[in-house]
Amino acid sequence: MKAVICDFGGVLTTPLGNAFAAWSKESGIPLGDLGTAMAAATERHGDHPLFLLEKGLITQAEFIGRIDTEMPGAGSLDGMLDVYFDHLERNPEMIDLMRDLRDGGLRTALLTNNVREWEPRWRSLLPEIDEIFEVVVDSAFVGMRKPEPEIYTLTLQRLGDGLAARDCLFVDDIDLNCDTARELGMTTVCFSDTEQARAEIESALA
Repeated sequence: MKAVICDFGGVLTTPLGNAFAAWSKESGIPLGDLGTAMAAATERHGDHPLFLLEKGLITQAEFIGRIDTEMPGAGSLDGMLDVYFDHLERNPEMIDLMRDLRDGGLRTALLTNNVREWEPRWRSLLPEIDEIFEVVVDSAFVGMRKPEPEIYTLTLQRLGDGLAARDCLFVDDIDLNCDTARELGMTTVCFSDTEQARAEIESALA
C-alpha cells in the first residue's frame, strides 16, 4: 500500500446518525418524515435533493426549501446545521491513526461527501486537516459524490505520482462507497467502530 483514502463524517467523527437523531429530537420532526419528504422532493424534481446538495448543484437554502415544501406544517429545517454540528464530535483515535500513517510515509487523502455551506463548520472540527491529509476532495466543490467512480479517480489523480487504485487503502463507513472502491481495485475497510477499523487497517498494511 502506498496511500490511504479516508472518509470524514462517521470515521473521523462520531456517527452521523447520532447528530441527525439529536436534530430530530430537538425539532420534533421524525427522521422517517424527513426521509419521506426527500423521496417526495426527488419525485417532484427528478433528482434526490441531498445528492444535488452534496454535489454543490443546489444551495443549502434551495435544499431546505424543497424539503419544507414536502412537510407543510411540520416545521422547517432551518437551524438544522447548528444542532447537527453541536452533536458531532471528533474521533481522536482515528484522527491520530491517520496522522501516524502519514508520518509513517503513506500518502493520505480525505474524500468526503459534504455540503458547500458546511465547510467552515466541518473543517473547524479537524483544524489539522491539511497537516494530516495532503489532498482533500470535497464532493460539493467537484460536482460529483461517492459512490460515483469518477470522484475516486479524481482523488487518485490529485494524489499524483501515478498511483493506481490497487496502491490504495480506502476507509469509509458506508457500504456502497466501499463497494465502488473495491470494484475499482482498492483494498477497503468499511468502518463500524474504531477498534474494528484500526485492526483491519493495521492488518491491510502489514
